[in-house]
Amino acid sequence: MKFLQFVGASVRIALTGSKRYYAWLLACLTVTLVGFYYYLYQLEHGLIVTGMRDQVSWGSYIANFTFFVGVAAAAVMIVIPAYLYHVTDFKPVTLLGEMLAASALIMCICFVMIDMGRPDRVWHLLPVIGKPNFPVSLLCWDVIVLSGYLIINLFIPGYMLYSVYHHKEASKKILLPFTYLSVPWAVSIHTVTAFLYCGLVSRPVWNTALMAPRFLATAFAAGPALIIIIIQIVRRYTPYGSPGEKFEIPNETIYKIANIVVVALLISLFFTFSEVFTIFYSAGAHKASMAYLYFGFDGHPSLLTPYIWASLVMNVVAAVILLIPATRKNLITLNMACILLFIGIWIEKGMGTVLPAFIPSPLGEIWEYWPSNPEALITLGVWGLGALVFTMLAKIAIQIETGDVGR
Repeated sequence: MKFLQFVGASVRIALTGSKRYYAWLLACLTVTLVGFYYYLYQLEHGLIVTGMRDQVSWGSYIANFTFFVGVAAAAVMIVIPAYLYHVTDFKPVTLLGEMLAASALIMCICFVMIDMGRPDRVWHLLPVIGKPNFPVSLLCWDVIVLSGYLIINLFIPGYMLYSVYHHKEASKKILLPFTYLSVPWAVSIHTVTAFLYCGLVSRPVWNTALMAPRFLATAFAAGPALIIIIIQIVRRYTPYGSPGEKFEIPNETIYKIANIVVVALLISLFFTFSEVFTIFYSAGAHKASMAYLYFGFDGHPSLLTPYIWASLVMNVVAAVILLIPATRKNLITLNMACILLFIGIWIEKGMGTVLPAFIPSPLGEIWEYWPSNPEALITLGVWGLGALVFTMLAKIAIQIETGDVGR
């Protein structure tokens, strides 16, 4: 009965708010519904309506899936200081981080589902009723770690908010095991995703031991960068995190998160330069794909070249801004750096990682991939869904934590 009261209160909080709140929800819902409409169109006509073909069978959907797995994993960089090292400044931020992780995971699941030509056959991956081929199948491992991490990131904040709503203290015996479990699980979701790529020996550009470390480094830069932006939006439009409030998030906490971002970004850039040097200096099997990505190939201009170079420039500029204490501790320049690196890593980790493995094809064929209009709108629809879910989850958490809603 108490749980149903909590659920009812949560739904009521999520569906009530100011005119500005309703306008934002309507905008997110509109984008989501447009994407859903085009998904139904894709479902009717098949994946031929996308820019993908036999030569390039993974495109925008898997690129965004890969990126948002990293965003979800990045919540652990807030959880570790808060719960393992008891940095009290980080504890108000953990709630936002876990809500962001849950929203990102929902987006990941959506991207995988829409990339399937026959989503009705997903039951084959389910235990008991299907044949998931566990533990041999890496895809089965990915399903386990993603669904498990989603459950963890819904349970931890859900149980904490349930306890606050009913004016009782959360049991550490229940909470701490899940909190500690979330740390290795967060690393596992991106590691298993990287293994899906680097285990494919027929795609030389993916077949590198650096894939998993690179994925984690980019995740631990882009995710906390997004959290920095979210903190400031929340502080501006809600009492949560504002100066003088119970759950104050001071600028110093933001600067500490920025320290995490700059270290991860520098490691990511180092991995990128190491990979580029190794590929181009040794002229191994990777070179054809990477040459196509960065310079075009045998007279064929690459659609991706300007984007990958823009990504590299954005990441380097962001690193310089974050390395200088004066600009790192200035919210305007810090926000600029966070936006630049978020976009830069989205390009590099998405299209810059997925597509080069397919171009040129094993037969040496150059097939230029570019997302079709329906494909782009479906992708935007999932982004809209993610924003909608995060907004509602964050509103529930903020109002219960700040005491605006009681039993």
